[in-house]
Amino acid sequence: MSDHVLALDIGGTKVAAALVDDAGRLSHLQHRRTPHGDAEALWSVIAALVSDVRDSGSVAALGVASAGPVDIPAGTISPINIAGVRGFPVVDRLGELTGLPVHLGGDGLCMAMGESRAGAGRGARFMLGMVVSTGIGGGLVLDGIPYHGRTGNAGHVGHVVVDAGGRPCSCGGRGCVETVASGPNLVRWARDNGWQAAPDADAKTLAAAASGGDDVALRAFRRGAGALAAAVGSAAAVVDLELVVIGGGVARAGAVLFDPLRDALGTYAGLDFLRDIEVVPAALGADAGLVGAAALAREER
Repeated sequence: MSDHVLALDIGGTKVAAALVDDAGRLSHLQHRRTPHGDAEALWSVIAALVSDVRDSGSVAALGVASAGPVDIPAGTISPINIAGVRGFPVVDRLGELTGLPVHLGGDGLCMAMGESRAGAGRGARFMLGMVVSTGIGGGLVLDGIPYHGRTGNAGHVGHVVVDAGGRPCSCGGRGCVETVASGPNLVRWARDNGWQAAPDADAKTLAAAASGGDDVALRAFRRGAGALAAAVGSAAAVVDLELVVIGGGVARAGAVLFDPLRDALGTYAGLDFLRDIEVVPAALGADAGLVGAAALAREER
């Protein structure tokens, strides 16, 4: 039997596919821009990528990471950040196309699995993987096993409420950590509080300003880090975590995010069993979802 799994990562900006070996190494990586507005347009991109990469070698299974929400029992995806794609039967369609067993996971869970098996989370049995970027997502590995939850959306910590009277969130709730600590919301708060920057300035620009000592930028990151610490502390108390691995564009800010986050954890993780939680940067970057999707397919088949 082949030791390679075909992995697919469906995101709001791009769709990527690769062959992944049992050590988490990628080969024949391809990606295309995500089309918006029509599910069949997305399918045409997925089908072309999967067919091209599969032609590069023999594979035993197919693992799929997708932006959520996902519905594991139904095998469908409804990514909030891909317009026009709701309830798309990706598992059935891929099974028909390839004849392979298809294993679906949310992108946050697949990121966590990738880091658990081949990245910054190796050796940890109870960990949360977080992606802090345009939005905030996450996934849980509990007792070394990926935890999907009832529908496949467990670990979606971006929608832990950290401010009950806070801003409305795209999820329909209010005061979620995403409304405070996502990249666009860090920039929004900074602008509202006097940060002067070009109209196209983003979280990367804000991070550079914070690293350079800009007071408003530093305060924006401290505020965002405090919200993340509250969400981490809450999640850790519920499932008894030992490690949190954080990736995504905002996490690339480095010390201006991680230093105040670790400091703030003391405020929200006061119980004895929470005090030794480690928070570390992700190691796999954009490859984590593919590595994790392959790990799901390999371990669940």
